[in-house]
Amino acid sequence: MNSLDWAVLIGYFGVMVAIGIWSHRRVDNVSDFFTAGGRMPWWLSGISHHMSGYSAVMFTGYAGIAYQYGVTSFVTWSFPIAVGIGIGAKLFAPRLNRLRSRLLVASPLEYLKNRYNVSTQQALAWSGLLLKIVDVGAKWAAIATLLSVFTGISITQGIFITGCITAVYCTVGGLWADALTELGQFIIQLFAGLAMLIAVMGKLDGVSTLWTVWDKLPSGHGHATAGPYTVTFLMAFLFIKTFEYNGGMWNQAQRYMATDSARSATRSAWLSAVLWAVWPTVLFFPMWCAPLLVHAKKPDGSDSYALMTETLLPHGMLGLVVVGFFSHTMAMCSSDANAIAAVFTRDIMPVLSKSARAWNARAGLVAARLSTLVFLGLSMTVATQVSSPAFKDIITVVIKWVAGLMGPIAIPFMLGLLKSFRRSGPTAALTSWAAGLLAFFFVNYDLDGSQKTDVALQWQVSVPLAISLVLYVVVGLLKPEDTPGRDALLALVNSDGDGPGSGQPTMSGSSSAEPEPEPAPESEPESAPEPSSPPVAG
Repeated sequence: MNSLDWAVLIGYFGVMVAIGIWSHRRVDNVSDFFTAGGRMPWWLSGISHHMSGYSAVMFTGYAGIAYQYGVTSFVTWSFPIAVGIGIGAKLFAPRLNRLRSRLLVASPLEYLKNRYNVSTQQALAWSGLLLKIVDVGAKWAAIATLLSVFTGISITQGIFITGCITAVYCTVGGLWADALTELGQFIIQLFAGLAMLIAVMGKLDGVSTLWTVWDKLPSGHGHATAGPYTVTFLMAFLFIKTFEYNGGMWNQAQRYMATDSARSATRSAWLSAVLWAVWPTVLFFPMWCAPLLVHAKKPDGSDSYALMTETLLPHGMLGLVVVGFFSHTMAMCSSDANAIAAVFTRDIMPVLSKSARAWNARAGLVAARLSTLVFLGLSMTVATQVSSPAFKDIITVVIKWVAGLMGPIAIPFMLGLLKSFRRSGPTAALTSWAAGLLAFFFVNYDLDGSQKTDVALQWQVSVPLAISLVLYVVVGLLKPEDTPGRDALLALVNSDGDGPGSGQPTMSGSSSAEPEPEPAPESEPESAPEPSSPPVAG
């Protein structure tokens, strides 16, 4: 990189910070900070949902898969995500929006206190928080690895720089800043991705490269599945990503909650699904051609895209592509930070501290911003250890840890929204969660903690989710725990139409709008939904 590339990169950082500061004016309370007050346009929500779904791991770990195996990088990754989001457009998106509009919650997990109980809510909140610290740590490590290739600075320095810039805008502006910066990042990535595509085609056979390159690539590069990424892996990944990208890891749920209506949330999901089906092919095509243009230095090929960028692009344009790397990582990490802060301040702190249950709007907003900073700091610390023996490497963390552990956390949260699973109560939720976590350990590690090498990747990531799903359903059938109060809550979430206003919940439990739920029988008033109150013990 020369001075022109650095100017592009520094200018990008400056714009991101400026957007965050501008967004500060739109944030008056925790509802604004965590769900944009229910005022986000569907198209902005859809773009934000898409951008918050992938990071620089696309240009390192998945670039390595594309370099080694070819088309399977798209078929077994972004394509099943697109299909999964399409499934969730009707199944989950409108219901998640009604959590905000009808139950007046600001955190995706806030409803679990009434859907199950406080113990279930806390189990999912704490385990999800710890997983996200590791997940986001892998994202910081990925972008720092790329930055070190282009600039020569250390990975630790790269983690510190990108983390601090992200902390400024997402802490100041909340979800509004996240969404608006993601819109800018999408535009930047659009130009950067097209520039790389044009550069690769210019180096090879021009536009005809799109159909002539396949005979020149290594054998098997055009196969839909290859290596460890088998048809079984594809089906398992589709199942996993249907839960994860429809809100199972919380940050995507916030995008649906932030729209003004259930219908807008559905449109947002469809836009994101289309982007996932189309845009990654533009990004992946240069990666598929990489074996003809560069020789990767790393065994897994994770440096191939960075090497190709340095080889093909002129200065200035090189800086734009590096900015594109940053755009995806900062989008995902900032959205995760906002989601985790929502869960911590709305779900965890009111259980740990009596004073947190009495926070006013100002105190709640301060707590939200401090929680965001703490989460970013912890994830940056983990990022410095992501290549240690415990984690192995970046792609292992992203594929194995996140895909394998997401299911036990997401199953009770996501299926708990559907009336079909109304019999599954706290016992089913906690049993499926605990068994899924244990299953992840036993399919990935021996009793002494060493990693297993004789278990196929598809089983490592799919078995925990499958066990959680089966137990959630079976335990619900054997020990039904549906109550009038829980049925009333599900009726609010599942009935057609949109909620009565957006509501502005605060940490003190006040709200500017009250829902009108179906009344629960007087014999069990303690089970009725309490949409405007923060979660409390008991």
